[in-house]
Amino acid sequence: MKIATYNVNGINGRLDILLRWLKEDSPDVACLQELKTDDARFPRKEAEGAGYGAVWHGQRSWNGVAILAKGKTPILTRRGLPGDPDDTHSRYIEAVVDGLVIGCLYLPNGNPFPSAKFEYKLRWFRRLHAYAAELLEIEVPSILAGDFNVMPTEIDVYKPERWLDDALFRPEVRKAYARLVAQGWTDAVRHLHPNERIYTFWKYWRNSFERDAGLRIDHLLLSPAVTPWLRSASVRRKPRGWEHTSDHAPVMIELDIPEAGGV
Repeated sequence: MKIATYNVNGINGRLDILLRWLKEDSPDVACLQELKTDDARFPRKEAEGAGYGAVWHGQRSWNGVAILAKGKTPILTRRGLPGDPDDTHSRYIEAVVDGLVIGCLYLPNGNPFPSAKFEYKLRWFRRLHAYAAELLEIEVPSILAGDFNVMPTEIDVYKPERWLDDALFRPEVRKAYARLVAQGWTDAVRHLHPNERIYTFWKYWRNSFERDAGLRIDHLLLSPAVTPWLRSASVRRKPRGWEHTSDHAPVMIELDIPEAGGV
């Protein structure tokens, strides 16, 4: 089973990029972030034409998350992260696909530091900690996938000294990510590639992609039940080189799920 996360940076404006990637890599599940469209304009028919059912949580011009599943419609279990009923940002959606609980998230950027946006990011992280702990407590096979807007360590960023006061690399944010993993989650890419410089995002300017001056901010976290099934984890760099593409690349894992696995 192939599960991917991809910040598409505008699903309608880059629909051709998404459909091309779905055809080439053929993930069984794709978690998408930064849809930048409201619910009514989500390209459901185009996704279905590519062979994917979908659930989504949109927001006009900003944010937005979706889960696609090949040949079926994901079973929606949650729209929105609990803990703040006044939070109107569309940043979390969750569904069951083939017995796996999959949470797709777009964590706040938080810049500039210091600011109210940075404080919102830390509050959102605390809500994620609480909910992620609940998922572990019920012991269902679970995956948290998405754009976390965090470079966990210095190896996850090109020239880390340039990012010391950025909200994606502040100590408070890196500690929050470390506390999340310490609950019992496994960072799939880092688990299989512990010492490699691997990036998932490259700015559009100064030939960042060509120079491989990137960041690793898109992650897939696996619950203890899922980790033994992990067979591969890779960044699909090819789509980042396409014209008019997202500044992120898809990240994909492969799981070997036993027939008796699932919820």
